[in-house]
Amino acid sequence: MDVYRAKTAGFCMGVSLALQKLDAALEDARGAAARICTLGPIIHNPQVLHDYAERGVVCAQSPAELQAGDVVVIRAHGIARHVEEQVGRCGVRIVDATCPKVKKAQLSIARATGHGETLLLFGEAEHPEVRGLISYAGGASHVFASQKELAALCLSPEGFYVLASQTTQDKQVFKEIEAGLERSHNHLRVLSTICDATRERQEEAHSIASHVDVMVVIGGRQSGNTRRLADVVASSGIETWHVERVEELDAKKFSQKKRVGLTAGASTPKSLIDAAHAWLQSL
Repeated sequence: MDVYRAKTAGFCMGVSLALQKLDAALEDARGAAARICTLGPIIHNPQVLHDYAERGVVCAQSPAELQAGDVVVIRAHGIARHVEEQVGRCGVRIVDATCPKVKKAQLSIARATGHGETLLLFGEAEHPEVRGLISYAGGASHVFASQKELAALCLSPEGFYVLASQTTQDKQVFKEIEAGLERSHNHLRVLSTICDATRERQEEAHSIASHVDVMVVIGGRQSGNTRRLADVVASSGIETWHVERVEELDAKKFSQKKRVGLTAGASTPKSLIDAAHAWLQSL
């Protein structure tokens, strides 16, 4: 079988930087008594998290689980302002591994809503990045995952609004949302917070999908950017398989296929992509 592998598949810059900082913290603490902790999963990939747990990294779910003297690595998705303040009072050393694009979005939101403007955030309400982003809003905030949810907010045409997005959302959908709001609201400021790496990954996957018989997307099911990558591909009408590991694929499903496209989320390690590539080529 011919495999068309996306050049953009795998770790993005933010994920690579976060893991580099966690690795450096582990190296610095070698032989010391301090625990190395992350506040929530450092990234959304179960295999990577398992490997770090094997190396002794503790994944704390809240500041209450931290101990004085711990080294705490802030996850790539960032954390909410009030949570960071709580961590700072725990007597720990903080290593901020927030993705630079996420940090930029946080600070942009803080500046744009500094006079109490209402934040309209396109994203997943329960995603840790989104919870962090809205914590920087100077006024009220609303999170919506679709144009239908946005319409249900019944916004005042004369209100002062700031429109932003989770960094891994679909840029084309965001542009449509922006155009609709600009037509109906007089006081709207739009922030460009979608990461270019996300857009490039989605565009490449969509392009590959137009030349193959089936697509495979490798990545964690908890990874928002991986789920959206699979959605973007599937929306083109092609058969799409989103799996965490190649072992989940069934060879029978590919028996009538000649060309397969392969891509992966921003938190998927190269080893998993290589394994999928080798398995697909062997069919």
